[in-house]
Amino acid sequence: MPPPPYALRMFLVCLGLCALAATAGAQQSDVTALRDRMDAASYRVMLALVDSARAAGLPTAPLISKAQEGLLKRAAPGAIVAASQGLLTRLRVAREALGLAALPAELEAGASALRAGAVARNLVDLRANRAGQGVTVPLVVFADLLARGVPKDTAARALQAMAAANATDAAFNALRLSIERDISGGMLPATAAGMRYRAMLGRQP
Repeated sequence: MPPPPYALRMFLVCLGLCALAATAGAQQSDVTALRDRMDAASYRVMLALVDSARAAGLPTAPLISKAQEGLLKRAAPGAIVAASQGLLTRLRVAREALGLAALPAELEAGASALRAGAVARNLVDLRANRAGQGVTVPLVVFADLLARGVPKDTAARALQAMAAANATDAAFNALRLSIERDISGGMLPATAAGMRYRAMLGRQP
């Protein structure tokens, strides 16, 4: 079966993001649901992590989701706690890089990019090059490109150039899809990223 048209794929992505946003508030209260699924010591640590995030004004839903993901995979309690601690650290770094006004979605996307191999400077530069616009989509694309083997410097250069050229979220997503297709077709990730972002910039007004 051929893949759905680009517009339909983007609609489904947006629909999924809306669903996540709608459930974020409910997820924040689900920490108590972990009580019966974790040992007492690990649960206390999770409570402390969630309280720490909340006190700092950071989103708590990603921490709870991380713990739930670990439980679903039957990970050891220590591994779940360590993964949650790492996520909280990345959320703090993302906040420092993106600024106090960063939206929860931006912080979560920034944390994902950091986990994939980005550094704080990449987030700072992306924010600076996209002044007045959200960076959630570019950061999601950044994390995805890194996960697919695109070198960090190449991915950062591509996304910063796109941001400086006032590329839209749709253009960032189109870049990601084009690079994914090229990599799936056998092209080296660095070559695909370099070729595609230059071609994309050539189409910018």
